[in-house]
Amino acid sequence: MPASADIWSLVGFILYLGGAAVCALAAGWTHSRGDKDRPDHDAVVAALGLTAVWCVVTAALSASSPLAIVFETARNLALILALYRLFANDGRDQTLKPMRLVVLVLVGVEILQIGLLFVAINFAITDELSALVFQVSTMFHVMVSVAALALLHSLYVGAAPGFRPMLRWSASGLAAMWAFDLNFYAVAYMAGGLPAELLAIRGLVAATIAIPLAIGSKRSAENIRLRPSRSVAFQSLSLLAIGTYLLVMVGIAKSLTVIGGDFGRLVQVGFTFIATVVALLWLPSQHLRGWVRVTAVKHLFQHRYDYRAEWLRFTQTIGQGDGDSEPLQKRAIKAMADITDSPSGLLLLPGDTGGFELASRWSWQGIDVPADPVHSELAALFEKTGFILDVDEVRVGKAQYSELEELPDWIRDESDVWALIPLLHFDRLTGIIVLARPSDPRQLDWEDFDLFRVVGQQLASYLAEQSGQQALMESARFDEFNRRIAFVMHDIKNLASQLALLARNAERYAENPDFRADMLVTLRNSADKLNALLARLGRYGKGGLEKREPVDLALVATNVASQYAGAHPVSVVRDDSSTILADGEALDQALVHLVQNAIDVSDQDSPVYLDVTSDGVRGRIDIVDSGVGMSAEFVRNGLFKPFVSSKAGGFGIGAFEAREIVRTMGGRLEVESREGLGTRFIISFPLAEVSELLRKPQSQSTDEAA
Repeated sequence: MPASADIWSLVGFILYLGGAAVCALAAGWTHSRGDKDRPDHDAVVAALGLTAVWCVVTAALSASSPLAIVFETARNLALILALYRLFANDGRDQTLKPMRLVVLVLVGVEILQIGLLFVAINFAITDELSALVFQVSTMFHVMVSVAALALLHSLYVGAAPGFRPMLRWSASGLAAMWAFDLNFYAVAYMAGGLPAELLAIRGLVAATIAIPLAIGSKRSAENIRLRPSRSVAFQSLSLLAIGTYLLVMVGIAKSLTVIGGDFGRLVQVGFTFIATVVALLWLPSQHLRGWVRVTAVKHLFQHRYDYRAEWLRFTQTIGQGDGDSEPLQKRAIKAMADITDSPSGLLLLPGDTGGFELASRWSWQGIDVPADPVHSELAALFEKTGFILDVDEVRVGKAQYSELEELPDWIRDESDVWALIPLLHFDRLTGIIVLARPSDPRQLDWEDFDLFRVVGQQLASYLAEQSGQQALMESARFDEFNRRIAFVMHDIKNLASQLALLARNAERYAENPDFRADMLVTLRNSADKLNALLARLGRYGKGGLEKREPVDLALVATNVASQYAGAHPVSVVRDDSSTILADGEALDQALVHLVQNAIDVSDQDSPVYLDVTSDGVRGRIDIVDSGVGMSAEFVRNGLFKPFVSSKAGGFGIGAFEAREIVRTMGGRLEVESREGLGTRFIISFPLAEVSELLRKPQSQSTDEAA
């Protein structure tokens, strides 16, 4: 105990000196810079000055020394006077005359402290008398604190609304001081002595109340508000929740000691262990973080979001554009999901056929998204209204427009889907973000919708800019390709020159048998090279439009498979008769491109299958491999882009050329791929009979027009 008393005595000495310094500085600042025309100005300066002197005397002597008691009484009288003069700021010191009586009573009780000090020095010769004097003194202090707090309540509540901001700081400082004194002397009365711990920190309390009193001495202080950032409020509330939990657990653990004995000790240790495990599992949880964040925003702030912080985070997420970062599509989802702490999301973008398709997913691998995830009617509704779709509202039957009928079943049935946010660029729907439900879900409100809408417009502009940039890059690459064609033409010219030279030499050496033999070999090789090169070059820009004849898909598949005999296992697993109208050579070339790609990504002995089927309307060839597969992002953004290849050293034009050949012949090329499982390319054409039926109405309308 003596060591503990010495420690608290040292702490009190330091805090009292610090409190004296702060109060003295506050008194000087209030005297020089405070509003001198305010009625409470002189009283506040006197109260702060006397508080500084009281702190110095208490640090030098002790809190129970006669001189410290005298200066504490003088300080209290000055504070009571300051409280009374605060009423004069709006003239209530004259209209509320009963308040004067209360103030006079408080002054009288404080003056009685001097009388009790005189009695204690001269007449309290026994311990019983000293204890009695101490109890009466502490009871007087409690009475003064209670009455002063009541006066403060009347001061603030009864003030006109226009004067309350001016009184806020001064009233809060006085309330803090008397609230502490009330608790301090109440504990002292019950304990029969001054508590050493609370006594030591009275200097810190004096410094704390000096600051709002000094701030409140200027009328401009009414514009000063305590506005903690959301981060500070969130961290403070988190610490408060954790501290409260720990205090409750410690209190319960301490109360278990009443059981006594070994069993009581075992119960206490077991409870502490369980409480620790629960804390380790619960305190870091995402659900607790979400609850704390929602509670702090709901009760401490006028607006839900700190827009400056949200904008900085959004900019940082989108701006991570180096080579190691995620693609823009994923970063767009994350930027939107971070607003509401959603754990995952999807991005739907327009496809080649006009509908929407899955473009990217962020941390949401378990959800199964169909090939046509959003109906055209819902997309049109998004583009027309730009509203944010709260999926929970739709599930309970509420709707703003016609989303009850248009919402797809996969979204309605997936409980984790929380909200759909349209991305509008110049009133055109360029994408839809699907957000997952956060760990601490809540109902979306107008502020969520406004922020979603603004961020969605910004993301739409970023995605549109990226699309335009890719188009420019593709155009530049085609320019480069044209330059490469110039080199090819140069090679053709060299071949032509060689042939011309050969023709001239033939005039001179035509009778030489060796020359004739070499000439035939050279002619054959040059002709083969030219024919192959011209055949490839001739297809660019034509795509088989000039030649449309009946072609059997099964025969084409069999011919292509035979070209790889002995090189790689390529087999036709089904060869249904499917006759279409197309250019056989062009279709053969497109199929070769796709089969070669399948071989390149497959193991040496892993077979590639060709499956030819017909449903009576369309014929199709499926090229199936079990290679490495492709991601959804690459299928959408890289597979059919010229000069983009997933293979090392690949030129990246095979799949693009195959699709263009098929398209120009009236067919369709689709792809299904999963990483680690393989890829399926699907080439489909209308059967020849169907094509003829489709052509007849067109030809009849042309004849009628003629």
